[in-house]
Amino acid sequence: MKTFVLYHIAAFEAGLLLDLLVGDPRRLPHPIRMIGSLIAALERRLARPIDLGVRNPRSEFARGALLWALVVLATALVTAALTVGAYAVDLRLGALVEAVLTCYILAAKSLRDECMKVCAALRNGTLDDARRAVAMIVGRDVDALDADGVTLATVETAAENASDGIVAPMLYTCLGGPILGMIYKAVNTMDSMIGYRNDRYEFFGKFAAKADDAVNFLPSRITALIMIAASFVLGKDYSGRNAWRVFKRDRFNHKSPNSAQTESVCAGALGLRLAGDACYFGKLVKKPFIGDELRAIEPRDIPRVCRLVSASEFFAMTLCLAVLAAVYFAL
Repeated sequence: MKTFVLYHIAAFEAGLLLDLLVGDPRRLPHPIRMIGSLIAALERRLARPIDLGVRNPRSEFARGALLWALVVLATALVTAALTVGAYAVDLRLGALVEAVLTCYILAAKSLRDECMKVCAALRNGTLDDARRAVAMIVGRDVDALDADGVTLATVETAAENASDGIVAPMLYTCLGGPILGMIYKAVNTMDSMIGYRNDRYEFFGKFAAKADDAVNFLPSRITALIMIAASFVLGKDYSGRNAWRVFKRDRFNHKSPNSAQTESVCAGALGLRLAGDACYFGKLVKKPFIGDELRAIEPRDIPRVCRLVSASEFFAMTLCLAVLAAVYFAL
């Protein structure tokens, strides 16, 4: 058991470094995209009555729950087959497979790169270029966004994904290896695809949305506290005290119980006012503001929030490795 934990620590650390240095390899098969394809295929089959105009809230909820269960089960079985099978052949092969899967589970470099593409478009391109770049990382309608709106959307997405895309999957992978990490990604992907409160997904996607809220409840709060700590050490562009003040006041200013946790920290740390009304699928969604507008938002806030997220990742990585080391020495 102690040997296995040692290999898990090595694979976990190697996966973190791979994500930081390489990120997602674009030309190779990506397990998260495969999960997305499975979700889309099951949705086409299970949501067929909705497409035919036959509506039954109970039936839609049950079929959505069935989709969730099938995706989680398939994800767990395939990931277990890969990791357990590799470890059964050779411990070093198992650690290699685990490291690669861990890299796929995390999204630190990808998030930073996509955010910086928006920043580059704002500085050197046209507003349409910036809108196209931000459309790759947000779910809201972007056609009517001005430059400040594009910047605001990017900062919000980076703050929210500090938990969803980095710290939460890191914590789950630390505790349960790639199997638990991939299950988390499957749950999160289902929420991003069908967890909307609109006419189509109000009941069909409700189970996926609630499940995502559950698995992110603790990680979002841990991430927020880590981001506050990072705000105290990053320098004059950040205010740890204001991050803590706004976090306490605005951390529930969102329909999701989790999203405003990290957004409120980011808003306070940078002295910005985030959130507010936004359009999704052509429909205006009323949302409360988060933070105080102590200054106007600017494109430089994108690299600022990226630095905050990167520092938070480092803090989370240190925490995870400390936990794994404690487990190893306790055995």
